[in-house]
Amino acid sequence: MTLINLLGLDKESMRAFFVSIGEKPYRADQVLKWIHFNGVDNFEAMTNLSKDLRQKLATIAELTVPQVLFEKAAKDGTHKWLLRLHDGNCIETVFIPEKTRGTLCISSQVGCVLNCDFCSTGKQGFNRNLTTAEIIAQLWIAVRKLSQSNGLHDRAITNVVMMGMGEPLLNLDNVLPALSLMLDDFAYGLSKRRVTVSTAGVIPALLELRKATDVALAVSLHAPNDELRDKIVPLNKKYPLKELMAVCRDYFKDDNRRSITMEYVMLDGVNDTPLHAKQLIKVLDGVPAKINLIPFNPFPNTDYKRSTDNAIERFRDILMQASLNTTVRRTRGDDIDAACGQLVGEVKDKTRRQQQHLRKSLAISPDSHTI
Repeated sequence: MTLINLLGLDKESMRAFFVSIGEKPYRADQVLKWIHFNGVDNFEAMTNLSKDLRQKLATIAELTVPQVLFEKAAKDGTHKWLLRLHDGNCIETVFIPEKTRGTLCISSQVGCVLNCDFCSTGKQGFNRNLTTAEIIAQLWIAVRKLSQSNGLHDRAITNVVMMGMGEPLLNLDNVLPALSLMLDDFAYGLSKRRVTVSTAGVIPALLELRKATDVALAVSLHAPNDELRDKIVPLNKKYPLKELMAVCRDYFKDDNRRSITMEYVMLDGVNDTPLHAKQLIKVLDGVPAKINLIPFNPFPNTDYKRSTDNAIERFRDILMQASLNTTVRRTRGDDIDAACGQLVGEVKDKTRRQQQHLRKSLAISPDSHTI
């Protein structure tokens, strides 16, 4: 008999589960609070449930989270966890503390289907989508690790971004229930503006996401023209900039106070010239956007280099002169390989991309035996 992992059920699914076993729907609210707010991982501790119900749950359900293989803390306070899944794959999750907030970066896939040229995660290849339980378990574990209140959800984590390993919109069936749990007052109670889904631009799923939830949105843009974006973000060949920007213009059409974060990694001599900045201004015409310039975080055997500080500042100034709200992301956690684009985990690659990257690496550096 396969046990149902209740960690992955949002309120709607949890209520349906309890009805299916002959219990009242309100039991779902009680169990959600025990699991996600109180951090309980066994049914016996759920003291407002009857003994009979607790025993019943123990025979048909489970509360299972990935194993924490190790945790690293950077000099700047950033934390990274390597989590082992039931099938031996591993994923990484990162917490970034700041003065006024704490942001958790969550993975949605084991590896990544997309093969963005500048991203270390993409070079790991791809194995599978994460389940809802595996997605929300990252938040469950981080809350417990960071809590100062005996495992309670004491708000050390104020923001969640789906910017870890993987493309969230290629795993929407599991991502949506996880988002529901993040927003649910019986679980984590986060504000819709403090939960962000990042995508490279999977347009059909993006339209579905808009219908299903109104969390914040970030788009991994990284290039101001199709020719360049085709190279560094190959998904652009299927969903080019014109089509993507058309969706972005209307994404928050019912709330003109909201904007989309355009993520733009700064690659030396590739996409960081004044001409690129001017092209980006045209591409974003009419799009309610704020631009986040991300200094490239290098990884072994990559061909790319980080743009110089002067190039980044010049690029930012051109955008700001065009009245585009632009910030430069401060690199966090790069001393523990926890910065943007550096998450790799341990992926049982089904794409052979790891082998291709290794062959390329050895061709560049014959004496190198690691990637």
